[in-house]
Amino acid sequence: MPRRSGLTEILLGERGEGESAYRWLYAALRREILEGRLRPGTRLPATRDLAAEYGLSRGTIVTAFEELKAEGYIEGSVGSGTYVSKVLPEELLEVRRNGARKEPPAKPQRKLAKYGEGVRLFPNFSSRASRAFRPNLPALDEFPVTLWAQIANRKLRRASMSMLTGCEPVGYGPLREAIAAYVSRSRGVVCTAAQVVVVSGVQEALDITARLFVDAGDRVLVEDPGYIGAARVFEAMGAKMISLGIDGQGAKLPGARQTAKLVYITPAHQAPLGVTMSLARRLEMLEWARRAGALIFEDDYDGEYRYSGRPVPALQGLDRNGLVLFAGSFSKVLFPALRLGYLIVPEDLVDKFAAAKSILNRHAPLLEQTVLCEFIEAGHFGRHLRRMREVYSERLGVLLEEGRKQLKGVVEISEIEAGLQTVGWLAPGIDARAVAKAGSARGVDTIPLAGFYRSAQELEQRERDGLQMGFATVAPREIRRGVEELARALEGVVRSAG
Repeated sequence: MPRRSGLTEILLGERGEGESAYRWLYAALRREILEGRLRPGTRLPATRDLAAEYGLSRGTIVTAFEELKAEGYIEGSVGSGTYVSKVLPEELLEVRRNGARKEPPAKPQRKLAKYGEGVRLFPNFSSRASRAFRPNLPALDEFPVTLWAQIANRKLRRASMSMLTGCEPVGYGPLREAIAAYVSRSRGVVCTAAQVVVVSGVQEALDITARLFVDAGDRVLVEDPGYIGAARVFEAMGAKMISLGIDGQGAKLPGARQTAKLVYITPAHQAPLGVTMSLARRLEMLEWARRAGALIFEDDYDGEYRYSGRPVPALQGLDRNGLVLFAGSFSKVLFPALRLGYLIVPEDLVDKFAAAKSILNRHAPLLEQTVLCEFIEAGHFGRHLRRMREVYSERLGVLLEEGRKQLKGVVEISEIEAGLQTVGWLAPGIDARAVAKAGSARGVDTIPLAGFYRSAQELEQRERDGLQMGFATVAPREIRRGVEELARALEGVVRSAG
């Protein structure tokens, strides 16, 4: 039968089989408090009195009290008086004793900084399986996971105190040397290891650059259409963004009298149209930046991948005045979750970037840096790149061939042989958003180009609509299925429009 304490009118239920004494007492006291029989401010009996009342050890009573105290149900201390808390945890969570929700409180009036008002979510990649024509992803199924794991295990087993402690803000020294050698050899970048800053990717490189150089109201020139992630950073800083249209030579030049703090461009493989900036345009852009006193952020997000001829040398390699920040990403080349990239900065700016990095996140994860360093130094990185160029070239070839067969007259797939994705230009009068929606219903992912435009004028001046189509992460069989389903989706859209 339940027993009632004559001292405090505490009702204790039956003790469950196998239930410890302190949990039994704890549960009973908590129930009495929540159901209002032990009201806030009520003094509980001394532990000795409870022990005598229920035939329990004093240690059991103390243990139950300590847990109730830790959870906020009682306060005070053993020996000086213990009381039911005046404000219970459930009240802090806005739950009545009977389980009903209280009326929601008035929405607080937050006073955000300008950055807080301007920042918007930039979504991550979803973890679902890749399908045609998912863009911006490498061939994850081709990555040598076992080899990477072997290097990581070896590094972790041999981890020294210094590796477990961390590294300087700009990154692991040997990795910076490996990056400097790589970009100098493969991308024509002119730099030393001292100019390399290891970051989590191009997005962090943009964020640090904006923090260092862009104040609210400052002019920033951006490609239009262009990379949405860059625009999100500059919006959050309160920058005034000026559009640079795109033509057959890449981003158009600013006006001779145009001024700006920063210019963001993707000269190797313009995002999203895929155009490569001509040599003449590159030289003109550098001369404009020199006269205007502007800094150029060169995003080389997938410049390694060119399937006809050699990769185009970086704009940074043509710079003789310290005007260019050159950013690259291993996440695009290896796998997105790696979250490692690099920024090559002029020598006089290294200390500023190091200081900003130290405040933001101290440094990039050191274990991953050491693994990547060995992956590069042992030649695995170079071999992986060469293999991926062959794989991606084959997949792009399949897409072009199938497109000519099944999409002729309605979609013209760009012949630009570079990057991880391309553009499918739609015949005049076909709405890309309608095609993307119809394709999604058939298991095909495409992105309408309209979403990459900032200026209504640039959007209206385009000759025709288009879709961004990824091929790197999609196997040939899936590419063929995707083209077939896209053709059927197009038939439905054209029929509905007619």
